[in-house]
Amino acid sequence: MNAQAETVKLSPAVKMVIEIGPLVAFFLANARGGIFVGTAVYMVVAAIALGANWWLTRKVALLPIVTLGFVLVFGVLTLALRDDIFIKMKVTIINLLFGLTILGGLLFGRPLLKLALGGTIDLDAEGWRKLSLRWGLFFLALAALNEIVWRNVATDAWVNFKVFGILPLTFGFAVLQAPLMQRHMRPETSDDEAVVTESGQQLNRPGE
Repeated sequence: MNAQAETVKLSPAVKMVIEIGPLVAFFLANARGGIFVGTAVYMVVAAIALGANWWLTRKVALLPIVTLGFVLVFGVLTLALRDDIFIKMKVTIINLLFGLTILGGLLFGRPLLKLALGGTIDLDAEGWRKLSLRWGLFFLALAALNEIVWRNVATDAWVNFKVFGILPLTFGFAVLQAPLMQRHMRPETSDDEAVVTESGQQLNRPGE
């Protein structure tokens, strides 16, 4: 396997464009043409962003794939039935699903959040447990908040909340988890170190 392909990382600027681009496109298209135009543009740009992510890194974490699936399904329902309730409820359902899935994984001792993040961070068992609990509860809170907002405000106000409310809340919450992750981060093993098995036998790394 090509070692270089395993270590490809996006620059912060490119990563931000890929992650935030679909939301910005959704906001601008909604402002120009309404919720249905915004939904169509959102679907297309979200698919392009995921494809660009894969093309640049040759890998994509599970979470963006699931998110795109929801965008496409609920986007099609919104456009086909000409009812914006579907794209609004998508935010509730996807956050509810993420929250329940992560918390459910804790009951079975499986850090599903680790799988969703695609190995971007490496924590010890206690770190994954605490981080999963926090993110699970946060997703449930976002689901409840979205339900309150979309049922009580106009569509344009909800779009503003989706872009300028949910995104900053999620980013801020993620930043607040940094101390927890630092405390539970596993020490990195350098490439020139030998791998030690549980029996105490040293194994050379492939290629050595």
